[in-house]
Amino acid sequence: VIEAKLDKGRGPVATVLVQNGTLHVGDAFVSGMLFGHVRALINDHGQKIESAGPSTPVEVIGFPSVPNAGDSFVVITDERRAKELATQRLQKQRELDLAKSSKISLEDFFKKMQKGDVKDLNLILKADVQGSIEAVTEALKRLSTDTVHVNILHGGVGSVHESDCMLASASQAIIIGFNVKLEPKAQTLAEQEKIDVRLYSVIYDAINDVRKAMEGLLEPVYEEKLLGRAEVRQIFKISRVGTIAGCYVLDGKILRGSHAHVVREGKMIHEGTIASLKRVKDDVKEVSSGFECGITIGDFQEFAAHDVIESYTIEKGVAQL
Repeated sequence: VIEAKLDKGRGPVATVLVQNGTLHVGDAFVSGMLFGHVRALINDHGQKIESAGPSTPVEVIGFPSVPNAGDSFVVITDERRAKELATQRLQKQRELDLAKSSKISLEDFFKKMQKGDVKDLNLILKADVQGSIEAVTEALKRLSTDTVHVNILHGGVGSVHESDCMLASASQAIIIGFNVKLEPKAQTLAEQEKIDVRLYSVIYDAINDVRKAMEGLLEPVYEEKLLGRAEVRQIFKISRVGTIAGCYVLDGKILRGSHAHVVREGKMIHEGTIASLKRVKDDVKEVSSGFECGITIGDFQEFAAHDVIESYTIEKGVAQL
């Protein structure tokens, strides 16, 4: 399936490129988790045709709902087998969705512990220096009781990466970081997989949170949610205004009034608020990836070329206990 849409007059329509064999009107097919019959074929001239051979792009009408672009489209002569295959795929997807929704977090850990669903609290630790990893590991291990065991699956130095999130997903672990950043790709994966990632600047706060989770006393938390990143390409000094960073938005979006980190060579050098945001000469509320903009952050004047400005919001996480 190359692309798909919901047409008001025709219902779900998908454009497919025939790779092998010949597609006929009336054929039973399976595409992704969908089963259906080809009710009509439309060629690239908008004409109805009865069949389409290899290398032929054609619109297919007959889907029960809109398929996903990239799904395979396979004609199966045994209609009963086609229905079974679609049902199996749907069941597998539901199991994956359920597994994602059942990822553990500190908020619901105490409930699951009381029910006997969990006996181990799996943690992945990331820190800026090895000494912090060793100190935190010892402190957290001392929290283990006869009821629940704190298990440190992995400890490493540096930012939280995709590999950390994949390990957390596979082992139902919680990621705890000290004075480190969550990489943009890792944040996306963590949101998709429902992984609980906690970032701290004070070791005591992390240990206290884990203790409260084990006691069922966890308070709501405030988390940074990355909106976008922009790279400083040029510096402008304007009288009465100060220093403006001429930037190119790398990914996401930059939002005026949002919190901001200024990162230089992987280290955060300033925290503030995006005071003004300009696109060409106009004041704007936001600038998306792929566009240039001018940014000022409070009274910060020490921008340098290749600095990265991270726009983020602080969200309150509500406890479920």
